[in-house]
Amino acid sequence: MTGPTLAHRLDGLPAPATIEMSRQARALKAQGHDIISLALGEPDFATPEDAVEAAHQAALRGETKYPPVDGTPALKAAIARKFERDNGLTFAPDELMVSNGGKQVIFNAFMATIDPGDEVAVPAPYWVSYPLIARMFGGVPIHPVCDEADGFSLRPERLAAAMTPRTKWVVLNFPNNPTGGLCSESDLRGIAEVLRKWPDVWVLSDEIYEHLVFDEHHFSSFAAIAPDLRDRIVTMNGMAKAYAMTGWRVGFAGGPKRLIAAMRSVQSNATSGICTVAQAAAAAALDGPQDMIRDMVTTYERRRNLMVQALRDIPGLTCAVPAGAFYVYPGVAGCLGKTTPAGRKLVTDTDFAMAFLEEAYVATVPGSAFGLAPYLRLSCATSDTLLIEACQRLRRFVATLV
Repeated sequence: MTGPTLAHRLDGLPAPATIEMSRQARALKAQGHDIISLALGEPDFATPEDAVEAAHQAALRGETKYPPVDGTPALKAAIARKFERDNGLTFAPDELMVSNGGKQVIFNAFMATIDPGDEVAVPAPYWVSYPLIARMFGGVPIHPVCDEADGFSLRPERLAAAMTPRTKWVVLNFPNNPTGGLCSESDLRGIAEVLRKWPDVWVLSDEIYEHLVFDEHHFSSFAAIAPDLRDRIVTMNGMAKAYAMTGWRVGFAGGPKRLIAAMRSVQSNATSGICTVAQAAAAAALDGPQDMIRDMVTTYERRRNLMVQALRDIPGLTCAVPAGAFYVYPGVAGCLGKTTPAGRKLVTDTDFAMAFLEEAYVATVPGSAFGLAPYLRLSCATSDTLLIEACQRLRRFVATLV
């Protein structure tokens, strides 16, 4: 093809599988099919009313001008209080910044630090955007594996084996998307011991699911576990999951002053500051009543129990019990090699996910998209009725395989 060319950094860079599966589900729904979508990780709760009202009042007060690049003073103060209250972490204003969702935090941090050839250790299974963003800047993703037998937690020895002199970042995301896996405090201390041997490595601790933890499990912030590493840890969070504010696009991070300054410079030349009324809403949610989070946890835990039991009762599937988040990650190895009623041979988990969507009209995401196959990721962030129906369709679908 002649004409202007595109940047080579986009060569082979796919769309995130979560978004692609949702797109295909919408297309089938537009054709009149009864689609159940479990592909996106989006809470089915409403944004807290006090957050919506705070946004309304901010707009009425005329708080609609250009905001500071790194966040309004009011929101940064609320974030500082949140970190101290929930995580035992203290940050000065110049150690905090607000971004357009959590994804921009990652983008800013990686753009500010990654040179071509730098390695980024992203434990698998992983949220799809970590390695994709690293690759945009010439980074090389490396994937220590978190096993189902370990509840998909990261074992320190697995991380140690993945570290090399080229490692620039280690990404920690626990509770994990896509598995709901959680690292124990003991594991986090072991991971810190590994990182002490590599003083030139940054750490991104994505803690956006911190409040969504079940049973007797306990969440610990990595920077609180390893305070001596604070000068190279970015603690990332946001409003999307615990506060059901996905569309408000407010993420935030606390970290060392020099890195936050570099991230602010990146954002200044990309998007500038974040929507002012969204920031007002976020501040109100962080400082307001937290009862909604407890209600969420109760609901998600009930749904998790429902899903795990239903999936374990289907021959050919395995399913670890997620410790947090709102996903289940069943293994489908026992179904591969079989053929669907429509004649589709199931060789991979992608084959399974596509056949399940096109023949049973349930959208999931194949585990291969998250770096560990053969699995499916199913979101529990929808009604009990739809989850039960999805599991029934899955049981019928598996029963027809030959």
